[in-house]
Amino acid sequence: MIKKFKKIVIKIGSNSIVDPKLKKIKTKWLERLCRDVAQIHKTSKIVVVCSGAIALGSKSISKSALRKLEDKQAAASIGQIELAYQWRTKLKKHRIKVSQILLTLEDSETRRRFLNARNTISSLHNRSIIPIINENDTVATEEIKYGDNDKLAARVAQMIGADLLILLSDVDGLYNNNPKKVRDAKKISEVFKINRKIENLAKSQTSELGSGGMTTKIVAAKICSDNGCTTVITNSNKKNPISSIKRDNSTFFYPSTSTNSSKKKWLLNHLNPIGSFIVDGGAKNAILKNKSLLPAGIIDIQGNFKKGDVIAILIKSGTKIALGISAYDYNDAKKIIGKNSSEISKILGFEGQDEVVHKDNLVKFSA
Repeated sequence: MIKKFKKIVIKIGSNSIVDPKLKKIKTKWLERLCRDVAQIHKTSKIVVVCSGAIALGSKSISKSALRKLEDKQAAASIGQIELAYQWRTKLKKHRIKVSQILLTLEDSETRRRFLNARNTISSLHNRSIIPIINENDTVATEEIKYGDNDKLAARVAQMIGADLLILLSDVDGLYNNNPKKVRDAKKISEVFKINRKIENLAKSQTSELGSGGMTTKIVAAKICSDNGCTTVITNSNKKNPISSIKRDNSTFFYPSTSTNSSKKKWLLNHLNPIGSFIVDGGAKNAILKNKSLLPAGIIDIQGNFKKGDVIAILIKSGTKIALGISAYDYNDAKKIIGKNSSEISKILGFEGQDEVVHKDNLVKFSA
């Protein structure tokens, strides 16, 4: 079933790869997974997004739970070495080389860095090398981090144009009720559209080592769906974690129709807009008709952004209707909001764009 996909991102949660009590790698499980990976590697390009660095390194920092950010960062710096070593040695048995890539949120949110990371992964794939990716927890702060590897894996899938994201976790998939609380909860095998009903089913589940729950997995699936990529949520606790994936033991989320523009796909799932434009009814209607955002339709702006930053476009109620790349920085944008485009050069003292956000640099969320 998995063999038909040609570019695959495999995300592994902390609870899947690390024993929660011993804080050690589940060696036998990883060996079984690597056998699966080796088989798929023959016909597909693979990226592994692997959690577990903080969990592995935590035993060297403290005997109790880590609470301070700097302690978690220190644990990550220790555990990341162990993770990379385990992957290198286990896949070397199958004559597969690996590399390590540590990403931060800015590496996917800044277009130039997004493209640089994509080119690096492409170069590795051209040499049949499997990248092992994790968030760079040694430098990431609570304010500027993915927070969980589900979203990181989805952005990596988008980055490389993957056609499949596999989320290996401690759950079998999405249920119509929380299976830990409702005995007769039934698993949903296929999801063709992620709507509010599906999002409401995603009840967060705590775990001893991991940071994500079902909610973050649905967010990841939606990012992939918008980019033409199938997502599978499946339980990692199987003899063959990947090759045994079927509809009766997993949940498949299928792609929705979306833009073919690479830039707009990147924009569509941007996780951390720098600021916002609040627009009036006329600007809202123009945006929903695929037109550019002009300064005359902007009521207010928020955030200390620069030209080229990604900005959320909101209506008065606070509802986000679009994302776009600003043609102006905050100071210049503040001077021209509510003005006609013909007045821009006189106000700013230089010839600027007529549009604050051009339609080619804008994606809408609702019609």
